[in-house]
Amino acid sequence: MSLMSRLVARLYKLPKAETYDIEVEKALAIPMHDGVSLRADRYFVRGKESTPTVLVRTPYGRGGYGFMGRILAERGLQAVIQSCRGSDDSEGKATPFRGEREDGLATLAWLKKQPWFDGRLGMLGPSYLGFTQWAIAREASPMLKAFSTHVTSSEFHTVIHPRGTFLLDTFLQWLQLTQSMARSPWGAIFDAFSAGRKLKKAVYTLPLREADVVALGEVSQTWRDWVEHPAPDDAFWASEDFHKEVGEITAPNHLISGWYDIMLPQLLRDFRALQREKRSPYLTIGPWSHSSTGLQSEATRASLDWMQAHLCGKKDVLRKLPVRIYVTGAEEWREMERWPPRETHEQRWYLHAKESLSTKTPEDTPPSTYRYDPQDPTPNVGGAINGVMGRGTGPQDNRKLEARADVLVFTSAILEEPLEVVGPIRAELYIQTDVPCTDFFVRLCDVLPTGKSMNLCDGILRIKLDSSDDMEHKARQIRIEMWPTAHHFARGHRLRVQVSSGAFPRYARSLGTCESIAEGVRFQVAEQRIFHDVMCPSAIILPVLSK
Repeated sequence: MSLMSRLVARLYKLPKAETYDIEVEKALAIPMHDGVSLRADRYFVRGKESTPTVLVRTPYGRGGYGFMGRILAERGLQAVIQSCRGSDDSEGKATPFRGEREDGLATLAWLKKQPWFDGRLGMLGPSYLGFTQWAIAREASPMLKAFSTHVTSSEFHTVIHPRGTFLLDTFLQWLQLTQSMARSPWGAIFDAFSAGRKLKKAVYTLPLREADVVALGEVSQTWRDWVEHPAPDDAFWASEDFHKEVGEITAPNHLISGWYDIMLPQLLRDFRALQREKRSPYLTIGPWSHSSTGLQSEATRASLDWMQAHLCGKKDVLRKLPVRIYVTGAEEWREMERWPPRETHEQRWYLHAKESLSTKTPEDTPPSTYRYDPQDPTPNVGGAINGVMGRGTGPQDNRKLEARADVLVFTSAILEEPLEVVGPIRAELYIQTDVPCTDFFVRLCDVLPTGKSMNLCDGILRIKLDSSDDMEHKARQIRIEMWPTAHHFARGHRLRVQVSSGAFPRYARSLGTCESIAEGVRFQVAEQRIFHDVMCPSAIILPVLSK
């Protein structure tokens, strides 16, 4: 009997357990293709044969997922919780995101030989645990009957290097966490006091490739590989990129995420690939960030229902419509047939002079300007960041940020009628810059009657100009894909769009010099212009829900 599993079940409002008579086989040795052994714990109902198996592969220690093994077993399933290579007591060297297909396939081969495996397999888990599922999901057929990937992606290049930039503090912090956990199960707790101080110094380190020594106290080859391979077509990423085969996977998947998750765009790309191929995926998106406790609760409950439905035939636990999203502002859940919904139309909100925002096309007015100094980078406030236990993530009051001279703000009139925006969002800007390399960051906010400016979604793009571009006199159009959202702008509120050139240290700052992300050390201040006239109508394009 486990007090922890009972506590989690009550906290997460899970279905009632069938039994508490659970047995655990510890540290099972699973042979890999190269001779090393990975360890796993098996949770099952004592004396019960022929039950479906749920596989969970984790680099964070099996002990942390022991409660999940018990929860599954207490509800008629058996669970195999495996430590990834180089973690816990599993042999080999841990190299993040490398070799998970080979190790996962070797684990499947081992499962097939076990007398207690009845041929029915499920998989579940968040973040890195979700990536290990994508690595083997195609080859796992027909034994894989269902899987559930949470806040994750089938590839990590576009997560680490979004739109030509680099997701800085998230992955430095993640390497700190994994390093601490490798030393001891409680290492992350003991190291937390010094990790934050080291991280604050590390994000300013130049060249960036040496930030590992500041944050970790040692050279990390993983870190250096990441910063030295920014190009999407770099062969370095090819062996661990599974997004092109997502549509070939026949097992049904329930994908779960939050509007403020760092991997939401990639998760929705994977969902749409499954949706196009009619693979019967489900999608749940709530008002969460990557490590929100609310997300953990919903994901545990929903993925357990998913396993019960597809492994045990209890289809009555599934909702009727496949897509369930939380509409912020309205503060309510809604179900629909597909994502994005068909019942929307594009509405352009144009940037105007005098910091205004309107659906009317702009007149001929001079551009808005600002100066971006990489030695005083524009800070990030809230949004899709990986804050510890969700702190500082999601919607935050942006007024202090908007008061900076390097942030342009465009605000609508007070809404006389409510406006609902549901789906992907993009910005189309006409810009000028006097540096060869720079970033543009766009954010959408809901301005409350109190004056609070609460961020909803944003996006970034790094541009590089070649020698043929006239940097001082030529306006160019850029398109910035932003995070999707589902939000109800209430009557009496206002829309606001921010334009700046960074969100530091969420994204590594552009130095303005076009040196590589890994090696850059020189600074160049950028004079930026945003056009809003008849010929250059900068705008944000919103998917407005039809009435």
